[in-house]
Amino acid sequence: MIFDAFERMVAFRYLRARRKEGFISVIAGFSLLGIGLGVATLIVVMAVMNGFRQELLSRILGINGHMGVYGNGVALTQFDPLAGAIRELPGVVRVIPTVEGQVMATSAGGAGGAIVRGVRPDDLLARDIFAKGLGGTAAEFKQGDGVLIGYRLAEKLGLAIGDTITLISPKGNATAFGTVPRMRGYTVAGTFNVGMFEYDSGFIFMPLDAAQTYFKYPGAVTQIEVFLDNPDKVGEVRNAIYRLAQGGVRIYDWQQANASFFNAVQVERNVMFLILTLIILVAAFNIISSLIMLVKDKGRDIAILRTMGATRGMIMRIFFLAGASVGVVGTLFGTILGVWVATHIEQIRQFIQTIIGRELFAAEIYFLTQLPARVEISEVVVVVLMALGLSIAATLYPSWRAATLDPVEALRYE
Repeated sequence: MIFDAFERMVAFRYLRARRKEGFISVIAGFSLLGIGLGVATLIVVMAVMNGFRQELLSRILGINGHMGVYGNGVALTQFDPLAGAIRELPGVVRVIPTVEGQVMATSAGGAGGAIVRGVRPDDLLARDIFAKGLGGTAAEFKQGDGVLIGYRLAEKLGLAIGDTITLISPKGNATAFGTVPRMRGYTVAGTFNVGMFEYDSGFIFMPLDAAQTYFKYPGAVTQIEVFLDNPDKVGEVRNAIYRLAQGGVRIYDWQQANASFFNAVQVERNVMFLILTLIILVAAFNIISSLIMLVKDKGRDIAILRTMGATRGMIMRIFFLAGASVGVVGTLFGTILGVWVATHIEQIRQFIQTIIGRELFAAEIYFLTQLPARVEISEVVVVVLMALGLSIAATLYPSWRAATLDPVEALRYE
């Protein structure tokens, strides 16, 4: 082994608190705690940032698709042949023709803006994100007599399944007295809960035929939504669709639609990593200060060990082991704590909310109804290696200083 039994015994004895050098052991304890909390905080923050990005990405793409195919300034007619051809492309898992428009949704309980999407019922209900969060029966929706609305929108308007919601379109009918907004009532066939505030509070889904009639797109759609097996394949599929449509379409993918948002999340994640690394760095400086004080306090002991035959290498390894032990134990403690907190973050949030009686994660602010976390093993390894590296580097100078101490000078001034 690198460290023999004598070196380990002396190193761990120096770490134990005694009356004379108790203050040094207190500093070492705070260093251990600082490294542990720094590692734990870094793991938890990185896990939450990863979970936040992944959750938003999965929910946004679960609703909007990975790319939208639009006509050049006009609605897409003869869309079914194009949709069928796109469906046969490698990497494409689902193609959904869609009619979309903005409306004012009203009821006896209130009013609010909403986005209406017209899709074929089978296309909508085949998507897991809706099938899992659907409340009510889909039979009426499949028959074309009802609509599905977000459960938060239903709460806002005071609607229940079976009630009537009135939709008012700003693109009205031209009359001798001017443009009159189109109004029509629909039965609420069910509600959905996809877990994102923006969609649960502002989206209405309608059968495609009904939407074509309401928005006056007979035999046409506003876009074709394309879902891929890999979101990163949008470039390849984009080129293939252009060739199919002979350039007569516009394509807008998820990266273009959400680039600024996900870039902001990535920048925030990197900044948080750098800031929280400083916690570990400060704790490493505490290791340096505690070891320097320990070397100064143990000068006489070092001199005696040298006169008894201990080499400079042995002295250096004793103090290296004493300092590195603080970093290794602190890193191990922080890793266990951080992984445990990250995997139980939602339960911890609920517990804290119960105690203080306040909401810590408002859905209308953070878009999600739960606090997500995703622990990446590779990131945990990076954090652990970084903490160990800083801790070990912090022991080098004090250990070298102890090894170069002149025993004659140390004993002379004792």
